[in-house]
Amino acid sequence: MGSGDFSDRLAVSQRGPVTLVQLSRPAKRNAIDAKMMDAIRSVFSHLPQGTRAVVLHGAGEHFCAGADLGDVAGRDGADAIAFSRSMHETLDRIEYGSVPVIAALHGGVIGGGLELAASAHIRVAERNTYFALPEGIRGIFVGGGGAVRIPRLIGSSRTIDMMLTGRRYSAEQHEIGFSQYVADNGTGLATAIELAEKIAANAPMTNFAVVQALPRIARADSETGLLMESLMVTLAVGDREAKTRIRDFLEKRASKVLHNPVAE
Repeated sequence: MGSGDFSDRLAVSQRGPVTLVQLSRPAKRNAIDAKMMDAIRSVFSHLPQGTRAVVLHGAGEHFCAGADLGDVAGRDGADAIAFSRSMHETLDRIEYGSVPVIAALHGGVIGGGLELAASAHIRVAERNTYFALPEGIRGIFVGGGGAVRIPRLIGSSRTIDMMLTGRRYSAEQHEIGFSQYVADNGTGLATAIELAEKIAANAPMTNFAVVQALPRIARADSETGLLMESLMVTLAVGDREAKTRIRDFLEKRASKVLHNPVAE
């Protein structure tokens, strides 16, 4: 897991090719302080060998209640910008890491907790999940990349509204963009693990291309994006495992993609 003892902040376990990373500060609603940020950065910089997907989740009643305000109160301007830049570096290691990350959300996903969740590639929210950005009420501002990532999910107008008024959204309003999946209470982690196991079975080069290239292509101008797309498809198709999978399909050892509508 890298240097340092972070066992009072994170718990890391393995389930085959899926690594589970648990925020483990339930007495503080998994609030983020400098030590937790160091722990997250260390884990995502040194994932266990063989990891092909990660599930990020929280212990206790909440995913993450945001920044530890006791920690924030002790910072001056220089400390604040240093911590913010540290958060940027850490959450970039999640979003632009080598493997897909699925966040299993429940309870409060607040402030920095929402910034953390937004850095994951897929989010599963239990029905009791609620999202909030109380920065305006607290007299602070998002500092972990939320000003960039959250508007990409829900738009700048909703982000501004949340920060100015303290408005909350529930998991049931998932069409807004906070999560891609909604799960019954108590089942979010199992759903996230199921998704992670499915993703881990993909060709690793394709997974790498999706998490590394797609976000950048989406933000690039059209000509640059199309060139990046051509480069990534060349890398993916040239991979030995991709060739094996294509051959399996052509020789009818792999299933076709079919649509099985669910009865209403």
